Amino acid sequence: MKLHLVVIDPQNDFCTPGGALFVPGADADITRLAALVDRLRGRIADIHVTLDSHRKVDISHPMWWRDANGREPAPFTQIRAADVVAGRWTTARGDLRPRSLAYLQALEATGRYPHTIWPYHCLIGDAGHNVAAPLAVALHEWEQRFATVDFITKGSNPFTEHFSAVQAEVPDPDDPGTQINTEFIDTLEDADVILLAGEALSHCLANTVRDIADRFGPAGLGKLHLLTDASHNVPGFEAQGDAFVREMTARGMHMTTTTAFAA
Repeated sequence: MKLHLVVIDPQNDFCTPGGALFVPGADADITRLAALVDRLRGRIADIHVTLDSHRKVDISHPMWWRDANGREPAPFTQIRAADVVAGRWTTARGDLRPRSLAYLQALEATGRYPHTIWPYHCLIGDAGHNVAAPLAVALHEWEQRFATVDFITKGSNPFTEHFSAVQAEVPDPDDPGTQINTEFIDTLEDADVILLAGEALSHCLANTVRDIADRFGPAGLGKLHLLTDASHNVPGFEAQGDAFVREMTARGMHMTTTTAFAA
């Protein structure tokens, strides 16, 4: 049996108390996940770890936007296309407005999320970008078998959100890194069982799993096993996380825990 583990964004900014976008409960998730990797070390064929990898200059960071009085938005502010058209929000640089407005319109057409401003997080080169220590240690122990963790970076294009490891929310036709990661999908299709964990259930994990499922088709959904004790929602987005779980279990995804799963 080919067992794969997919871990979404197990980074310090999400998983360590005091991190820029700490998800409450994520520190315990990481500890449990590290224990699972240690327990199943000889049976896990492949591990895929996604890394949110942002620049400070990013459409979802405060410095990109200004209100009618020239002030930056506070984190967790939601900005819609209608707000830009009405002049309630605009871009810090005038030349960015047309593309930013087009992005908001395209994002809203997907029906997934309104555009949210996040605290500066997972900045490339900063400590917050690193994998949280307990899991990092477990991953390196797994690599002692001469295996290599498949690290997948996402989020470096400043013009689009990139929650999913499969593709950006609004792919940039000029940037292959925002388009469908066919190599990732093809590798997962070769697995017999795929364990899913990471942060956050409401956002990056949810969108990654939905995109995987959409490309697998019904026959492949039984491979997916969500580790329910190794992922939490971003506070305030619990409804989105609950909706994801209901949707995917109805489609055939299994639910288990880091202690209950046995390979």
